[in-house]
Amino acid sequence: MQTILIKKVSDKEALEQASAVRYEVFVHGQGVPASLETAHDDMAVHFLALADGVPAGAARYRRMPDGVKLERIAVLPAHRGKKIGDALVKAMLRDLPAGTPVYLYSQVAVTDLYLKNDFEMVGDEFEEAGIKHIKMVWKGGGE
Repeated sequence: MQTILIKKVSDKEALEQASAVRYEVFVHGQGVPASLETAHDDMAVHFLALADGVPAGAARYRRMPDGVKLERIAVLPAHRGKKIGDALVKAMLRDLPAGTPVYLYSQVAVTDLYLKNDFEMVGDEFEEAGIKHIKMVWKGGGE
């Protein structure tokens, strides 16, 4: 059984590891422009997922005028299907004060991850970086 550890990034090495995971998933894997993938990194709180001590996933959140936005949730292909994305989402939600409004823009193909974590789809699908997305709002957050 694999040991999964989610850590809030607090040093340069962990930030570089998280960035490398996201670059592999989004830029190499999905063709997202690098400039878009790294936009607003300096304003975000970052998380790194380690599987048996090896970087396997990453995510971040940003405080926005209308709540906190979870973003850039990425799991390397070799580590998918092992609940790492789920662990990242749960860690970010635990890091926020109770009652915080939380939302995200999910790629349509992975909405199940967020539905299982008490998010609901709102509005219409839209395209970002050539990929279909939909806004999802956390039902556990404040109003």
